[in-house]
Amino acid sequence: MTALQRTPLYDAHLRLGGQMVAFAGWEMPVQYAGKGLVVEHEATRTAVGLFDVSHMGEILVQGADAMVELNRLVSNDISKLEDGDACYNVLCHEDGGAVDDLYVYRLDSERWFVVVNASNVDKDFAHMQRLARKPELFHNRSRDFGQIAVQGPNASALLARVSPGDAIGLPRNKIRVHSFRGANLLVATTGYTGEAGFEVYCPPEIADSLWTALLEAGADLGVTPVGLGARDTLRLEMGFPLYGHELDDQTSGYEARVGWAIKPKKLGGFVGSDALLRLQAAGLPKKLVGLELLDRGVPRADCQVLHNGAVVGKVTSGTHSPTAKKPIALAYVPPGLSALGTELSVDIRGQAKRAVVVAFPFVTPGSFFPQ
Repeated sequence: MTALQRTPLYDAHLRLGGQMVAFAGWEMPVQYAGKGLVVEHEATRTAVGLFDVSHMGEILVQGADAMVELNRLVSNDISKLEDGDACYNVLCHEDGGAVDDLYVYRLDSERWFVVVNASNVDKDFAHMQRLARKPELFHNRSRDFGQIAVQGPNASALLARVSPGDAIGLPRNKIRVHSFRGANLLVATTGYTGEAGFEVYCPPEIADSLWTALLEAGADLGVTPVGLGARDTLRLEMGFPLYGHELDDQTSGYEARVGWAIKPKKLGGFVGSDALLRLQAAGLPKKLVGLELLDRGVPRADCQVLHNGAVVGKVTSGTHSPTAKKPIALAYVPPGLSALGTELSVDIRGQAKRAVVVAFPFVTPGSFFPQ
């Protein structure tokens, strides 16, 4: 059995009473003693939450042809980005299925910073190496970074106390260099909660001191460490896809409703763009929808979705929303059953619970700003 990896913040989690679990090959906190999922979730929506996301992967694409090489592999048109801009992307197989979803940051014209899901680092890097015309431009730098997400209405106030800089006050999808105790940080106005905030990339050796400084400086701002449990409920309330649930090797970004990040007609296209155009023309076989349960019960991944008693799809993610105070889910159903207001059922432990198709995001946080 392969030993679980630990982030640079592992000891910090133990000091805070983190309940550690295995996740994507890492030992990560699911929640913290004396707090719990709901408290951590609500703190992020109303004040500010700190998340250890150091398990994520970082790939640097560097060189004179870096933009052209990377643009051939990702779904969005990164040629439109200026220095310090970022955008969400899908990395696709030749048949249009999703290898992963990821973020691309343009540091400058010859340096592109790509952040990928923890479980897919090796898979993504191998895919890029295999399909790139100049694979020598791609460098897996995942061991060189820790990452702390600072999310919530008080995120800007907190970061300004610990590491003031140009990213504070910028709209979503920007990245700037800040400093902390003599070290450079990459501070991005991105996140996975729907709240305004930052994802801070730092040298691993200073991650613990940065985390501690944020906790100490934010005591009067309601700062709270947040584990994987609340990270999942926060992203689910926003309808953000999670790889392995809403996206996978057999599922396209169009089906997962992130088509806004897919530009198959950009100059030169990208790996998988022809297949995605064919899929669009033929019609999608399934569509991701939001469900609200009308009966009591909590939907979970892989619960069957029913229509008139027949199985028509399955839940990909589900929870009881701490913000909306109701059970919600994301599910795949046939396009003909995806219209808002469509009445369906979810099989929970053998009982058909009434549900209805609703729009997502399921909630609109006060500090949320659009993509």
